[in-house]
Amino acid sequence: MDYNTKRKKMALPEYGRNIQNMVDYLLTIEDREKRNRSAQTVIDVMGNLFTHLRDVQEFKHKLWDHLAIMSDFNLDIDYPYDPPSPESLNERPNTVPYSKNRIKYKHYGKTMELLIQEADNFEGEEREIIIEQLANHMKKSYLAWNKDAVEDQMIFNDLEEMSRGHLKVPEGTQLADAKTLVGPSNKKKKTKKKK
Repeated sequence: MDYNTKRKKMALPEYGRNIQNMVDYLLTIEDREKRNRSAQTVIDVMGNLFTHLRDVQEFKHKLWDHLAIMSDFNLDIDYPYDPPSPESLNERPNTVPYSKNRIKYKHYGKTMELLIQEADNFEGEEREIIIEQLANHMKKSYLAWNKDAVEDQMIFNDLEEMSRGHLKVPEGTQLADAKTLVGPSNKKKKTKKKK
């Protein structure tokens, strides 16, 4: 029996063993012109595996890169693009720069702070609607991170503090109920089976 565990490890298993066998065969072809034509045929077959992307220019480039990788960079053909170097596969990616912004209330997030700053630019009835919407969203965010019930007054105080006293919730404003904001739980009730 010929088991996959005994076979050569594939560089890109998403193309499958047959495509890898075709690439391995390309390495045995001595005539350069025939090898170039055969490589183009293998690229077409690889493209057929992902038909929805076959005609995209970047996709063609990626296929040629994959062909070079699958041949372990030993395939001597006329590439239409510069193939990647073996060293480029082992390069570590650049570190992602993290924001140094200090967020006082992390459960509300940076976006909420930015929205509160923008809400200060509105006037009249529109401003009151925005303040109420912000407070409801803050309550929803609070409940997402803290499963305890929260008093509306606490949300109002946080909103006022985050806006440096510029946004005050109008008297008599009632925020949406916690069940409405969070939605029904996905837990299924266990039922006892009758014997």
